[in-house]
Order: sequence, then C-alpha cells, then structure tokens
Amino acid sequence: VQLQASGGGLVQPGESLRLSCGASGRTFSNYAMAWFRQAPGKEREFVAGIMWSGGRTSHADSVKGRFTISRDKAENTVYLQMNSLKPEDTAVYYCATKLLPISTIASHYDYWGQGTLVTVSS
Repeated sequence: VQLQASGGGLVQPGESLRLSCGASGRTFSNYAMAWFRQAPGKEREFVAGIMWSGGRTSHADSVKGRFTISRDKAENTVYLQMNSLKPEDTAVYYCATKLLPISTIASHYDYWGQGTLVTVSS
C-alpha cells in the first residue's frame, strides 16, 4: 500500500486549502482513510476519517464546520478541504489507512503517507 499526500503550503488566516492523498497497492473497499496532523512539539492528532465504501465520515471537534473529508473512488484519492484556516491549524498533515472501522488513534493505522506541511500565518 502506498499513500501520497500533497497540497500543503503557506496560507493566510481565513484562507482555504485542499489536501489530496493518492492511494494505491490494493482495493480499499473494507478500509478507512484518515487525515492526522502533527504540530511541532505535539502528538499526532486525528483530524478526519472516511469509510472508503460507504462514505461515512468523522471529524474532530476542532475542525468541524471548517474541514471536510471526501473521497473519489474512481481516482483512488482522499481529499481534505480546509476552510477558514487558523494559525493553530499549522502542522504536517498525514493521510493514513486501516481496516474498518475509523479510529481516532494514530497507532491503529497500518499505512501512512509522507506528510505535507500546512502553514497558516499572516
């Protein structure tokens, strides 16, 4: 399994960014896909997750109403649309996958992408 995250960058507070995670190496019908983030000096934290087949989603309270996870099954890609970005959203964002169900615990995930840096600063 290979996961390739992209789309990070430097944005100002209030702006938007969309992250992508291309997945390959197997079929993901029984898998959950998730985004985590890790800020300097902090533990990796769950941001959002999605069931690959059914599309059911889960979002951390800190991003609800601002971030949306989605997937394109034809493109084997998971997205994280991030709106109204705040400085505290600054982190390296990782995509990850595991067999269902969605988990908010990083150690439960078997495969990880390389991470993409998001910096929110004026």
